[in-house]
Amino acid sequence: MNKYLSLAAVILSVSNVAHADVTITDYQRAEQQLSSTTSKLVTGTVEYPNWSNNNVLLYRSQTAEGLRFFKVDTKTQSKSLAFDHQKLAESLARISESDVDQNKLPFYRVTLTADDKLKLRYKGTNYQCSLNHYLCKEDTASVKRTEFISPDGSKAVFIRDHNLWMRTLKDNTETQLTTDGVKDFGYATNNAGWVRSNKPVVTWSPDSKKLTTFKHDGRNVGEMGIVSTAVGHPNIDVWKYPLPGDEHVFKIHRVVIDVDQAKVIPLDMAPDEHRSTITDHVAARDGSLLDISWASDSSHFAFVSSSRDHKKATVRLADATSGKVKTLFTETEETFFESGVQGVSWQYLDKSDEILWFSQRSNWGHFYLIDAKTGKLNKQITRGDWTVISLLHVDQDNGTILFTGAGREGGDPYFHYLYRVKLDGSELTLLTPEKQHHRITLSEDGKYFLDRVSTYITPEKSYVRSTVDGKGFAIETMNIDKLKDNNWVAPEPFIVKDRNGEHDIYGLMYKPSNFDPTKKYPVVNYLYPGPQVGSIRGRHFRASRGDNQAIAELGFIVIEIDALGTPGRSKAFHEFYYGNMGDSGIPDQVSAIKQLAEKHQWIDDSNVGIWGHSGGGFASTRALLMYPDFYSVAVSQAGNHDNRNYADEWGEKWHGMLVKNEDGTTNYDSQANQLIVDRLKGKLLIAHGTTDTNVPPYNTLVVVEALIKANKDFDMIMLPNRGHGFAREPFMLRKRWDYFVEHLKGVTPPKEYSFTTLN
Repeated sequence: MNKYLSLAAVILSVSNVAHADVTITDYQRAEQQLSSTTSKLVTGTVEYPNWSNNNVLLYRSQTAEGLRFFKVDTKTQSKSLAFDHQKLAESLARISESDVDQNKLPFYRVTLTADDKLKLRYKGTNYQCSLNHYLCKEDTASVKRTEFISPDGSKAVFIRDHNLWMRTLKDNTETQLTTDGVKDFGYATNNAGWVRSNKPVVTWSPDSKKLTTFKHDGRNVGEMGIVSTAVGHPNIDVWKYPLPGDEHVFKIHRVVIDVDQAKVIPLDMAPDEHRSTITDHVAARDGSLLDISWASDSSHFAFVSSSRDHKKATVRLADATSGKVKTLFTETEETFFESGVQGVSWQYLDKSDEILWFSQRSNWGHFYLIDAKTGKLNKQITRGDWTVISLLHVDQDNGTILFTGAGREGGDPYFHYLYRVKLDGSELTLLTPEKQHHRITLSEDGKYFLDRVSTYITPEKSYVRSTVDGKGFAIETMNIDKLKDNNWVAPEPFIVKDRNGEHDIYGLMYKPSNFDPTKKYPVVNYLYPGPQVGSIRGRHFRASRGDNQAIAELGFIVIEIDALGTPGRSKAFHEFYYGNMGDSGIPDQVSAIKQLAEKHQWIDDSNVGIWGHSGGGFASTRALLMYPDFYSVAVSQAGNHDNRNYADEWGEKWHGMLVKNEDGTTNYDSQANQLIVDRLKGKLLIAHGTTDTNVPPYNTLVVVEALIKANKDFDMIMLPNRGHGFAREPFMLRKRWDYFVEHLKGVTPPKEYSFTTLN
């Protein structure tokens, strides 16, 4: 009798596991949770906001009638359509000889000029349109993507034959500014190895008469090569790409250029390392040279020289006429120095002759005032167990600054708030009262800000507010009724402890819309290990977060956390696995899933898969190898599996300088996935684009070579002629879903499912 009871219990247990067949209907339901569908079901959005110089806010919004652009007048506190969308569409259609759907608006960003003209980019061409007659014409005076415009809008610089040239926008006349640039030693070269561009790297002086840039020395730097797939002769792309431990990496020889005289003024100093205080490049996303802060009269500027190992940041002053350089002070960290959490957050205050400086010397990111004559500390401006996120504006005349911060208001420590504070540290004022996440877009003069307020699960409300008192008015409120009608399920925020039970770890959990609490669900763990960001990108409301909810619809619980080693908290939290990239916060991923399984009986922590892309591609393979009895399936895409094969600025910042031991081992062995492939037990799908110039495919192939040598079974997809960003490509999306359905759920996925919303 007991034997039959035991058999019945087994049958009941199996029936309660969510391993039923996965059908085309399930895939269709999952596809409906991708942003290609969900983004169209949310109205009242504020997208691509930008401020005019007379404090008019322009933005795009998804409305019940389709995409529309609106303008907001801060003086009258009124909102109106920015233009007649039908007339503009007809005008553009006449020029381009093609239909333009006013509801789709194939351009993202438009700019409203002071004389009520509209500037936009459509099909790769810049246009200027009159709103009086809706006549559009090509904007020949506009700046090309390979140019960098001056502050006064009169001229732009570009690179030609390794030298810097200037174009006067009014009449298109060109002036050669430098003459001695040569291959691998040219001016303003935009190359960090892992990323490169034809746009020059410069920072203009406020008066538009000078700029500061560099000669980019890559003469002795090693090369990287990528070969395309083709019938016949392939394209071979070879460029300079330094790696950790290389004897020679990029150097920058700093110069000032007087553009009116076409005169080059070298700074009186040795070449700097190709490093910045915030990212793995010396250029910001807009192409400007980072860590430069000009005096308002354009006579001199402050800049930071960062050491190759990222541990030292030295602040200097340079005379823009003579090139003379004065060293003020150096800040040194045991791990790595950063001048902000989201962007460079220091500035030269020429009117008081001080440096507004960001530092984590107290374990938290705060502002300090440094005397620019002596380099000595004058005062600490902000303090406490919370962090400054980003410096947004400095008003030297009134002695105030505007910045975002996190962790001060209690609750979720990742929610951002806007603050104003006096430079003497007094009158710290919260300008965003709601205990939610605030996305801030500041007006050019710092008097107003767009405040988009939401949480992971609370739809966004958007306000225009004053930086004086935070008061303002609403301009949009999200409506998600249609999203809910589409079986949308909000992710569930949760808090667990880290591996050591010390820090709170924050995460999101996704359940299928047909969730049944009487069943047990296998887990898919999405991760990006950092260290520069975490898995959860942005704390604001999003209709879709990647394909997390879509995967959940296939019968999984999807879990993502921001583990130890990711930014936005304390310095100690962020630097946790410095020098040990093999950690990548993976023990916290395991711990989080186990804690959640103890709390929720419907989580099957004996059946866990993991996936990630880029750093997540590295970490997902790492997790499968380090925890073979916990993770049974991994999908690893575009991974930097050994950082000796990736950009020098990345590895040397987060793992340290390469050290070779007498026995032939190195300190980088602890993060090299190919050295531990013998631990593989589960199912591994490893994928890479063959023309990935960010993380070259050899990062994956060294692991593949080791797997073959170890006689291990694995699956591989090499996507021909694909770069780094193939994660959302339909084929890879399907193969990722199929792999978890087949190997984690143990059922056969529908054959060659074809997406209908991604074409």
